[in-house]
Amino acid sequence: MTKIRSSKDIQVIHAFSEIEGRYKAVLCDIWGVIHNGKAPFGSAVSVLAKYRAQGGRVVMLSNSPRLSGAIPAQFSEIGVPNDFYDAIVTSGDVTRVELQKRVGQKFFHIGPVKRDDSLLDGVDLQKVEITDADFVLCSGLFDDETETPEDYRGLLAEIRSRDLLMVCANPDIVVNRGDKLIYCAGAIAAAYEDLGGKTVYGGKPHAPIYQEAERVLTRMTGERVKPADILMIGDGPKTDIFGAENFGIDSLFVGGGIHAAESFLPDGTLNREGLRSLFAELDLRPHYMIDRLC
Repeated sequence: MTKIRSSKDIQVIHAFSEIEGRYKAVLCDIWGVIHNGKAPFGSAVSVLAKYRAQGGRVVMLSNSPRLSGAIPAQFSEIGVPNDFYDAIVTSGDVTRVELQKRVGQKFFHIGPVKRDDSLLDGVDLQKVEITDADFVLCSGLFDDETETPEDYRGLLAEIRSRDLLMVCANPDIVVNRGDKLIYCAGAIAAAYEDLGGKTVYGGKPHAPIYQEAERVLTRMTGERVKPADILMIGDGPKTDIFGAENFGIDSLFVGGGIHAAESFLPDGTLNREGLRSLFAELDLRPHYMIDRLC
């Protein structure tokens, strides 16, 4: 069990170079740290490229419902280079393992048409309507540009009436797409849980995605990297920071992202006390925090 620290113990750093020598490997969130869905954060990419060039290992850890093989193309579309990391592990990768346990079953899909279909490639599952489904796969909202979880109240009630298990391919509640906050699959799954529905998650903060990242690191290095030598970098308190704490590794919280309002003072400097209050309220304690990964 991770030792609970006082919020005053969170070390504020101004550059990643202050701590990079303490770790052999980094697990880094993508959306909110590397890009905002529309534009890359160049300083973050440069930091990880330098760390990797000095011998550090970099595994990108994403709650994307897509398989990891789809992420490099997404990077290219946004303008993010593909030379600053060693591997990518996604919630989609872990969700696919969960789906393979259900081969031969029928499912109802909540999520954008076609965008997440690669998650199902080669898996013997049949997409059907709710009335014939054995379980529900949620990879997002049908239209995340216009919808909110409130629009799913009736649909979720129908699913709950059949007591169907929901497999959630992206535990994130919200992300920033450019300057717009959009809901993710995790918001739908949370609403279903509020109705008493049962859910299964693969991504952060849940253990399976961290276990897969650990396996990837072991394959790369030829030996197990100790938890004390791994740092999680992310902008999501309830996903990145909570997941790291549960897995027993240190974490660096990056300001901005979904908590931009709490992250900065009007003059653009890091709102240290505001963030400490946020983490105290959530009962979470990152080891470090920084305004941006630079």
